Amino acid sequence: MAININRLKIFFTPDPKRVIVRFFMPGGEERAKKIIKRVIAMPEAVASQVLNQTLRDFSNRHRNITRILLKHYERVTFLFPGLEIDANSISKEVKLLIGAYFTHEYSIESAAFFNPSMVEDPDQSHLEKGQKRVIVSFRATGEGHVSSIVFRGAILDKNNNLEFSPVSKLVDIAETIQLHEYKKEDFIHKLKDMKFDDTEVVEKIIGNLNETFLFRELIKNINQFENDHEITIENNKVLHAIKFIANAQYKISFSLDTAISERVIFPVTDAESNGLEDARFVKFTDDNGDVKYYATYTAYNGFVIMPQLMETTDFYTFTVMPIYGKHAQNKGMALFPRKVNGKYAMLSRQDGENNFIMYSDQVNNWDDDPILLQEPAYPWEFVQLGNSGSAIETKDGWLVITHGVGAMRRYVLGAILLDLNDPTKVLAQLDNPLLVANEMEREGYVPNVVYSCGSIINNGNIIIPYAMSDTSSGFAHVSLQEVLENMIYNDGRENGVPLNGAKRILLVDDDKTNLAMVSQMLIEDGYLVDEATDGVQALVAIGKSTYDLILSDIEMPNFNGYQLLEFIKKESIKIPVVFISSYNSEADEIKGLQLGAAEYLPKPVQKDLLRLRLKNIFR
Repeated sequence: MAININRLKIFFTPDPKRVIVRFFMPGGEERAKKIIKRVIAMPEAVASQVLNQTLRDFSNRHRNITRILLKHYERVTFLFPGLEIDANSISKEVKLLIGAYFTHEYSIESAAFFNPSMVEDPDQSHLEKGQKRVIVSFRATGEGHVSSIVFRGAILDKNNNLEFSPVSKLVDIAETIQLHEYKKEDFIHKLKDMKFDDTEVVEKIIGNLNETFLFRELIKNINQFENDHEITIENNKVLHAIKFIANAQYKISFSLDTAISERVIFPVTDAESNGLEDARFVKFTDDNGDVKYYATYTAYNGFVIMPQLMETTDFYTFTVMPIYGKHAQNKGMALFPRKVNGKYAMLSRQDGENNFIMYSDQVNNWDDDPILLQEPAYPWEFVQLGNSGSAIETKDGWLVITHGVGAMRRYVLGAILLDLNDPTKVLAQLDNPLLVANEMEREGYVPNVVYSCGSIINNGNIIIPYAMSDTSSGFAHVSLQEVLENMIYNDGRENGVPLNGAKRILLVDDDKTNLAMVSQMLIEDGYLVDEATDGVQALVAIGKSTYDLILSDIEMPNFNGYQLLEFIKKESIKIPVVFISSYNSEADEIKGLQLGAAEYLPKPVQKDLLRLRLKNIFR
C-alpha cells in the first residue's frame, strides 16, 4: 500500500547574494610584496579616498568589515622584513587598505544548498501549544565546489507546517580558537589509522612529548625536525599527516548577536580546505540527563577524507575533533541520540555498500568491529545502502531513514526499524521506497537524487528535510504509524500486526481458490485463520471457537452470507462481519451494510484494501 507523503511548499535554493569575505593571496609571496609596496607608495589622500570608497561599497554587506581587513593585514606582515617596512610607521588607514587588497568576497551557496538535517532548537521558550522550534543545517556549496555548513531557524506547528525565520542578508564567520592540548595516545592512534605509525618522524616528533602535550610543543618539535633533517618525500608525507591531525582539532565561536541564519561554519584548516560535507546533527542526551548536540561530518582537503565530530550546546560555540579508529575512515556516520547498553552507538557504511552499526566507550574513538545491519534486498537499493541521519527513538524501536541507490543511479529514501535494546537486530523494513524524486525534484546538479542527513518526529509525524538532485532542499512529513504499518517484519509480522494476541478470523467461502488466496493474505498479515465453505460450517465453527471477525462470501449453498449475518444479529453474537462478493452493484453493497455488515469488499479481493479495512475495524 502506498504511503501518503506530504510535501511542504517550502524550498531552499542556492542564493548567490549570501557572501562572506575570505583571505586572498593573489599569486606567490613576490607578487604580494609588490602589492604592499604599491599601497604604501600611494599618496595619503589617494589611499584615504580608495579606502573610503571600499568601505562604502562593502560595509553594508559584511559585519565588522574593518576588523576583518585588519586581520587580513596581519596575515601578510610576515613579508615586511624583506621589504624593510616598519609596521609601526603605517597608519591604520593604510593597514586597512593593505588588508582590503588581500581580501575577496565568496558566495557560500551560489552552486548548491542541499543535504539538510533537522534537530530541536536548544531554546524552546515562548511557544504556543503544539509548536516546536527547530534548527535545520544545510551543506552550502559555492565557487570551486567548496562546501560549508549553514543554518536556518524555524517553528513547527501542531499540523507540521514550517515557518522559517527571516534570513539575514549578513553572514558571519566564526572566530577560530586552536585547541592547545592533545592526548598522545589519540594522536598516535589517528596516525595508525592513516598508516603512518611506524616511522622515524613520528618517534622523533611525538615520542618525547608528554602523555598530554600543547600545540606549541608539537610545533616546536616539528620545526626542530625540519631544521635538523633533510626532508624526503616520505618524511614530508608524515609531516603533512601530523600537521593535518593537529589542525583538525579546534574551537569556533560566533558572536551572541548573530542570528542562526548568519552563522556559517566555513573550512578553516588544511584538513578541510576542500569543504565540509554532509553534517548529520543529532540531539544527544547523556546518562545523567545532560543534553548536547553532535554532528558527524567529513572534512576533505582534495586528497584525504577525514571523519570529524562537532559538539555544541548552544550553536554559538563548537568544538571540532577528528573521529579516531580503524573503522572510522568512511563517510556517512550517524550517532545514536543516546547510549545503548552503556555504549555510544553509530550507524556507518564500512564497505560503501551496506549499513552497519558500531559501538564504543568513547564518542570519537571507534575501534570495535562493526556489525552488519542491512544488505541490499530490493531493486531500488541494489547498488548501495546508507543512512539518512541518526536513528530516531520510538516506542516500537529505533527508526532509521535509509537511502538506497538503484537503476540509473536513482537515490530514494527508505526505512528500517531496529530493536530498542539490541539495535543490531533489524525488526522490519519497508519493501518500497518512502520518498522518490518527483518530476520537479529530479532535475539538478546530480539528477534523480533525494537525500537527507537527519529527520525528527513531531506530533506523530516524521519530518523529513531532504535534498533534491544535490542542488536544493525541500521538506515533507509522513505519519509514523503509517510507515510502521507498511513495514515487512522479519519475525513473521507484516504491517504492524502483532503475533502475540493476534486476531482470529473465520473465513467463509465456497470458492476454494478464493478461500486459499484470501486465507494466505490474512496469514501473511499475522492473523489466525479458520476456514468454512458454507454458512452451515460457519455456524458450527462459531459454536466451537471465539472469533474477532467473520469474513464471508454472500452467495453460498446451505445458508448464504445474508442468512449468516441475520442469524448472528438475532442471537446477539458480537462478531463484526465483512462481506466479500462478486456482486459488485451499489444495491448489493447497500443491502449488506443495512443488514449490519461492518464492511463490503468486492471480488477479486485486493490485498491493500483488505488490509486497510480490517485495520480500521480493529482500531
